[in-house]
Amino acid sequence: MSQLLPFIEQQFPTDISLKSVGGPQRRTEIVTLVSGHEQRNSRWADSRRSYNAAMGMRSIADLHLVVDFFEQCRGRLYGFRWKDHVDYSSGIAGAPITVSDQLIGDGDGATANFQLIKTYGQNENKYVRAITKPVENSVLIGVDGVVQTQGPDFTVDYTTGLITFAQNAIPQAGSQVTAGFEFDVPVRFDVDQIEISLDAFKAGQITDISIIEVKQ
Repeated sequence: MSQLLPFIEQQFPTDISLKSVGGPQRRTEIVTLVSGHEQRNSRWADSRRSYNAAMGMRSIADLHLVVDFFEQCRGRLYGFRWKDHVDYSSGIAGAPITVSDQLIGDGDGATANFQLIKTYGQNENKYVRAITKPVENSVLIGVDGVVQTQGPDFTVDYTTGLITFAQNAIPQAGSQVTAGFEFDVPVRFDVDQIEISLDAFKAGQITDISIIEVKQ
């Protein structure tokens, strides 16, 4: 079992992340043959998101918030939660969450634990992403379309995204377990130093403050 890395369950200031830039990235290896044909291979099984927090700062107050957060996280040491305002829910961003947004598994009458996931695309090319940082009190769970009650029927580990059904509520064989939720991206600073000149800041020139997704 891998060792859990230092992480604080705290969200980066959302007003700044809203104006930041970034998104998912992949690592693809491409070899061009002498014939001109290509061979392509994916180096990463999962995508990895990265962001630039500096692009979201618009005031000295924003600067102080970021410095405060940076110091709390000890630079790159501690991970934290980041809201990706383009991709933060089980459905389309901005649309209401529904209990049928994502199929997270099939019941077999014995399995009590189900990982929250989000599926991108369809058929054999679909990509299944594990969701490990759901937003508290946002998770809806259904079994064959019947909404389950958090507490009596299931619990949510908001630090891992694991759903655990109560013994008397374990999904029966052939049933479909679905979920709706909001989630954050687990990230960390990708710099150990922030260099910002107040003169440059007032002129709109800010040193890059990289944020990168962490896999736990």
